[in-house]
Amino acid sequence: MHTTESKNEHVENKNSQTSTIPQILTTPDRSAQEETAETVLSETEETKPQMNKSKHISWPPQGILNLIITNGVILFMIWCIMWSFSGSEVLPGGNLFGVLIIFYSAFIGGKLLQLIRIPSVPPLPPLLGMLLAGFIIRNVPFISDHVQVHTSWSSILRNTALTIILIRAGLGLDPQALKNLKRVCLRLSVGPCLMEACAGAFFSHFIMKFPWEWGFLLGYLYSFSTYSRGRNYVEGSIISNLLSSVRDIFVGVLAGIILGFFVQYFPSGDQEKITLKYSTWIGVQKIISKTWNIFQPLLFGLVGSEVSVSSLESNTIGICVATMSLALCVRILATYILMCFAGFSFKEKIFIALSWMPKATVQAVLGPLALETARVSAPHLESYSRNVMTVAFLAILITAPNGALFIGLLGPKILTRHYEPRKIKLQMSELEHH
Repeated sequence: MHTTESKNEHVENKNSQTSTIPQILTTPDRSAQEETAETVLSETEETKPQMNKSKHISWPPQGILNLIITNGVILFMIWCIMWSFSGSEVLPGGNLFGVLIIFYSAFIGGKLLQLIRIPSVPPLPPLLGMLLAGFIIRNVPFISDHVQVHTSWSSILRNTALTIILIRAGLGLDPQALKNLKRVCLRLSVGPCLMEACAGAFFSHFIMKFPWEWGFLLGYLYSFSTYSRGRNYVEGSIISNLLSSVRDIFVGVLAGIILGFFVQYFPSGDQEKITLKYSTWIGVQKIISKTWNIFQPLLFGLVGSEVSVSSLESNTIGICVATMSLALCVRILATYILMCFAGFSFKEKIFIALSWMPKATVQAVLGPLALETARVSAPHLESYSRNVMTVAFLAILITAPNGALFIGLLGPKILTRHYEPRKIKLQMSELEHH
């Protein structure tokens, strides 16, 4: 025992001597490096518990999970409030239940489509996902049995959506641009639509075996040039339809002129709180924009839910696509010819002709109109109205994404600027200085 203790003491003395030698020989740089190493080690030891904590799910949840829970609770509260007022209408098979399911399905479909990002390709329009969501709801057997919306409800919602989008389009117009390009705007608003409507009537008469009345109904619906008189074509004569259309145009132009003069002179500059009164127009524009965000999923979801695969014949889709494609080619050619005398270059004319192709809102609103009317008053014409509805659905499904791709891809490549951004910034700075 005595010998082992003496050996241990001898070893400890050696260790103490060796430990003191580096302390004597260390330089200031060496001590600084050791201090930084100690600080790094201390920081890593402090971050280890935080990293271990981050691996666990935090409570309350954050990010996407929090958003999903919040929207789910809001949806449940809305459903409970509606159930307290309407009762069975919000249960499966009721109108409110169908509207809510179609709205949220279309909304989610639009958001999912926005998440699809392809490199060097512009994003697809959300309305495509909304349309497909309604189409899936209609053609899945179990879901279609419990999600139903009455035609009167669907018609009211679609007409409201059309009113909102037309108001929004009118508020977004630039009067100065319209004044400078009034001839070009008149050509583009009348010429291509008339040519495509006549081409659609011609091709649908000989390819789809439509009567001429239904051919022109399909042509005007497809060309989105006017509020198609689908109900009157089913119920009335051609002369009465033309007279009522002229009357509607006259009333619309007259009301627009009167309201334009009213806004120009009222309120006058000597009134009090003039800034507040003019700011109400900006508030109206924001309200219309937010309201459209609600009615857009409803509109395209309801249109998609009107198309049933089981009710289509085997060759219907091919015939409809052929008719639509031929009429669209006539429209593109007519647009290019009308722009030949407007002072545009060759590339600009190509871009205008292709960008005038997409179709969406008017077809979504007016497509089911003839079908609803035929079901009620003329069941023997339901086959024609169903084909019209199919063409409207295919027009949105094909032209909307292709038009977005053409505009997004060709615009930056074939269009050129006719101004220098530096000069515009210089002019803006001079205006701010004055």
